Amino acid sequence: MTSPILDLADDVWEGRVPPSDLAAFVLHDAGEVAPGVLMVPGFSHAFAIRHDDGLVLFDTGSEPLAERLHDQVRAWSDAPVTHAVYSHGHVDHVFGLARFDAEAEAEARGVARPTVIAHENVARRFDRYRRTLGYNSLINQRQFQNPDLRWPADYRYPDVTVAGSYDLEVGGVSLGLTHHRGETDDHLVGWLPQQRILFPGDLFLWVAPNAGNPQKVQRYPLEWAGALRWMASLGAELMCGSHGIPVVGAERVREALENTARYLETLVEQTLACLNEGATLVETLGRVELPEDLASMPYLQPLYDEPEFVVRNTWRQYAGWYDGNPARLKPAQDDELAREIAALCGGQDALADRAQELAGAGEWRLAGHLAQLAVDAAPGSAHAHGVRAEVYAARAEVETSTMAKGIFAWAAGESRKVVEAAQG
Repeated sequence: MTSPILDLADDVWEGRVPPSDLAAFVLHDAGEVAPGVLMVPGFSHAFAIRHDDGLVLFDTGSEPLAERLHDQVRAWSDAPVTHAVYSHGHVDHVFGLARFDAEAEAEARGVARPTVIAHENVARRFDRYRRTLGYNSLINQRQFQNPDLRWPADYRYPDVTVAGSYDLEVGGVSLGLTHHRGETDDHLVGWLPQQRILFPGDLFLWVAPNAGNPQKVQRYPLEWAGALRWMASLGAELMCGSHGIPVVGAERVREALENTARYLETLVEQTLACLNEGATLVETLGRVELPEDLASMPYLQPLYDEPEFVVRNTWRQYAGWYDGNPARLKPAQDDELAREIAALCGGQDALADRAQELAGAGEWRLAGHLAQLAVDAAPGSAHAHGVRAEVYAARAEVETSTMAKGIFAWAAGESRKVVEAAQG
């Protein structure tokens, strides 16, 4: 079949529309991508699957778009939602169910609330989120540059939990659900064998895999690659990820999955080779390189996460947190070290001025170190903070990933506040 969404998917794959233009896709109108399968675009997409007794939702999207999800599904079908599947427990996938789940809708229709199905680790994730509300608020404020963001405390826990695999048989439809570790430890992949439609959740993103995120818990890049190769073996004709745009055609689906697997495998293999040779983490970061054919692929661009962070996460998984530098095993406090270095080189202004020179020459990593040392040595120095704000604002501009941009822009904002306070 054809539809505006599938036409756009073809244009993106063929290069007629650049992947960077997909930012506007989050507000694209819902549309059928296969007979009886509705795609509702959002920050994280949701899918409604029609069966003889109602609808199944695969992913439910985020809270800000929950009303839109409800309205667009209801414009397509007034059948009851009998089941909802969480591909995993990230908050942009589990907060769109409220209107479907509400007592009023259930009572008005004379039906039960939807049965929510998820991997057994989703409940543990929700428990962890509730224990770390402050931290999750902070890191997401920083990552998305939204100081008003507050992490949610209330969750719709699953009714049915899956350990390995689960076949949802309902109303003449069979939806296979299989657990894989990758971006998370609680991921379920959906598979409609009748129509050969694959729902990979966040295991295929239309950007470089989110396998390194520096502020989040452990990712599993090698197991993720295994999941991708398993999905490639299914022979799907249509892949509907929860981000990005569908991939249409068995050859394209296989290519996208296998290349993404190769992306992760080469980063892991190179990192482990460095580990086994006794390299430090910093040395490893300088040695691991992504092959050019993978780096140039439109669906593997480092727009959210990036290869350097995947290397760090691989190191953490296999080698722990010690980075090979004994000075950092039991380090001095940052301000103590900074004051010693400042005293050796003539004060914090000398550090700040050199940071400015290095930034002007495009030496961003060194500039960042020295700018940070300057403010650590003199936390009240308007000059040092002015340089730090300048260095990190400029660095945020040249970075590609959301992760790096968010952290550097946040640092610049912190220093601007100090400068503004000093100016009265």
